[in-house]
Amino acid sequence: MERRTITPRTGWQETVEEQGLIYPLTRYPDGSLRPYWDESAHYVFSLPEVEALEEVVEELHRMCLAAAEHIVTHDRFADLGITDPRIVRAVTEAWHRRAELPSVYARFDLRYDGTGPAKLLEYNADTPTSLVEAASPQWFWMEECFPGADQWNSLHERLVDAWKKQAALLPPGNPLYFAHSSDDELGEDLMTVAYLKETAEQAGLETDWISMEEIGWDRLSGRFVDNKLRFIRSLFKLYPWEWLTTDRFAGHVLDTLDNGGGTGTTLWIEPAWKMLLSNKALLAILWELYPDHPNLLPAYLDGPRELSRTTGWVAKPLLGREGAGVTIHEPGTAPASRDEPCCYQALAPLPDFDGNRVVLGAWVVENESAGLGIRESSGLVTDEYARFLPHVIL
Repeated sequence: MERRTITPRTGWQETVEEQGLIYPLTRYPDGSLRPYWDESAHYVFSLPEVEALEEVVEELHRMCLAAAEHIVTHDRFADLGITDPRIVRAVTEAWHRRAELPSVYARFDLRYDGTGPAKLLEYNADTPTSLVEAASPQWFWMEECFPGADQWNSLHERLVDAWKKQAALLPPGNPLYFAHSSDDELGEDLMTVAYLKETAEQAGLETDWISMEEIGWDRLSGRFVDNKLRFIRSLFKLYPWEWLTTDRFAGHVLDTLDNGGGTGTTLWIEPAWKMLLSNKALLAILWELYPDHPNLLPAYLDGPRELSRTTGWVAKPLLGREGAGVTIHEPGTAPASRDEPCCYQALAPLPDFDGNRVVLGAWVVENESAGLGIRESSGLVTDEYARFLPHVIL
């Protein structure tokens, strides 16, 4: 793994925007605009290195599924902050019937510097973003800048294949709706959903489009409807389950949930069991089940334990995106009280490449490794000001 600088292509911004990345710039607190898509540098990997990382990703995914089984079997929902009996029942049923429920994609965030083993930082298996840039613009960048090279990137083909394989699980005779929240100001959620909709259409599925805010409730039929009062039978949402099960329509969601076998009227993708994998408590349960595993960091739910005097620790809210609420504590620091449940994970500072802190976003489609996206930040937390850099295999 090596970081190399390169001259950006002339007209790069217009190019990536045409390829679906309509948010190539990030506005900073001082009002300035700086590249989010950053092709002034790139990362180079060897093929054996990528093959080894692919094996790590698939092993981690298998371990996470085993941890999900443990949570359900041993009723560990309270450790995830899930205490509502209706949500527990919905997630449990979804897990037991997961073979009947479409499930498409997820993203691991890994610490890796090209030398030691990759370490799991977290798993977003419900609403991962940075998909568009990983699947499309960086592939076309490679073809233009490094013709004949390769890339850890089979995302598009695998997504289309996933929809084809899982088409039989969708309610027949109805379009698959794709939804995001209209509160998304940057366009990232919008384009992620638009891209997934495109892959579904390429798989031969009939699709339609709606925002989460446009979804209506028909009191007479007891069903969710679109803005033309048509029943919504299946829907992919880029909207976290923890919101879906707590907002004002939560009761209707749970009452009408299709958890496989046509038992309800609305099938949601990703399915409810993904709540087990997108919760930071998963990190502590993994460490409990697989202590000293080379690809895991020590993590606990009841405090930092020995981390306060050894490595230091990172306190992560059980739910959250883009580093929100994450705090870093050096060794010898007294644990501070938190108002919200947290996972306390060993501090493993992100690798420093020429002053840039890097995290690998390794994609999983269905149950297989599918690609890589790399984000850089100036600090130790990968936040909303992170930059996306392309990569090649040479």
